[in-house]
Amino acid sequence: DRIDFYQRKTGLNEAVQTGIGKLNGIPVAIGIMDFQFLGGSMGSVVGEKITRLIEYATNKLLPLIIVCASGGARMQEGSVSLMQMAKISSALYDYQSNKKLFYISILTSPTTGGVTASFGMLGDIIIAEPNAYIAFAGKRVIEQTLNTTVPEGSQEAEYLFHKGLLDSIVPRNLLKSVLS
Repeated sequence: DRIDFYQRKTGLNEAVQTGIGKLNGIPVAIGIMDFQFLGGSMGSVVGEKITRLIEYATNKLLPLIIVCASGGARMQEGSVSLMQMAKISSALYDYQSNKKLFYISILTSPTTGGVTASFGMLGDIIIAEPNAYIAFAGKRVIEQTLNTTVPEGSQEAEYLFHKGLLDSIVPRNLLKSVLS
């Protein structure tokens, strides 16, 4: 089974780790995706863990940080994996719109597919790492499907920042000071 293989390979139980901690003394709810675990794919367990993290942050009135690294939905799970986009987005809607709480999305390379199409781009503040590859679909897929050429670099953080889709580009070693 592929999940067992990646659990042994990475020492992780899933593609996202969630928890509560303090960032320079500020209590936060945090989720960190790991691309090394099945491409950071978002399946039912990842969706449930992130949703529960958001619900916990909502109930405890905590700021939320999610570090994204994903190839997208876990297609082996079929439509269940795609439903995670709506489930997480719904929990975020309550968190942000109804409770007026603060969510920071951090996009690492790669952040693609359903993660980009849902919670990755829903942050009150969206931060990307330098040169991060951020897209819904890959360049080859877009070019073959639409029979068009995707401009070089158009799926990189710097281009997206220039177009107003990101709030900031911050190297990983500076993130802690920028976040707090």
